[in-house]
Amino acid sequence: MSRPQQQRAVKTRAAIIRAAAEEFDLHGYAGTSTTKIVKRAGSTMGALYFHFASKEDLAKAVMAEQGADLPEMPGRPGLQRLIGLTFEIARALRGNVLLRAGVRLAIEQGAFGLRDASAYQLWIATFEQELVAAQALGELRDGVDPAAVARFLVGSYSGVQLLSEISSGRADLSERITELWRYVLPALAVPELLEELRPEDRKAAGPGAG
Repeated sequence: MSRPQQQRAVKTRAAIIRAAAEEFDLHGYAGTSTTKIVKRAGSTMGALYFHFASKEDLAKAVMAEQGADLPEMPGRPGLQRLIGLTFEIARALRGNVLLRAGVRLAIEQGAFGLRDASAYQLWIATFEQELVAAQALGELRDGVDPAAVARFLVGSYSGVQLLSEISSGRADLSERITELWRYVLPALAVPELLEELRPEDRKAAGPGAG
C-alpha cells in the first residue's frame, strides 16, 4: 500500500469510528446498524469491513479510543492534577461524543455478549500514574496503595457519572464529583496538604478561583 493509500485508509478508519460513536451515542449498540454508520461516515460497507470484522469489533474500537480526544492535563503530576482530570472527563462527557459513546458501550456491553474491561483498565492506569506521582511527592498518607485507590476511584467515578446521567443528564456531574473528592481526600492526602487541595472544578469557577 502506497503512502497516499495508507493516509486515506487512516482517515477512512477515523471517519468510521467517529460516525459509529455518534450513532452509538444516540441509539446505543442495539439501535445502531452498520448501514447507518456507513451513511453517516460517507463511506461504504466494503470500507467498514476492511477495517472492522463486525459491529462488535467496531464497538470495541470506540471503547478503546474513548479518551483519544482528551487534552493533555497541565501542571505538576499528583493529587491536584488527578482531581482536575476527573473534572476534565466530566466536561468531555457533555461535549465529546467519542468519550460519551465509549462510556455508554462499556455499560451496555453485556447486552451484546462482551465482557471487555480494557476501557476501565485504561482509566485505572491513568489514575494510578497520578497517584504514584503523588506518593513520590509525599502527598499520600502512609499505607495508601496507588493501584488499589485507582481501581476504587474509577469504580466510584463510573457509578457517580452513571447516576448523574440518569438523574440529570449529567447536569449535576461536577457537583457530584466534588462530593466524591470531599469524602475521599481526607483518607488519601497527608493532613498538611488537605488545606491546599481544591476538590472543586477550578475551570468552572473561573480564573480567579483558588
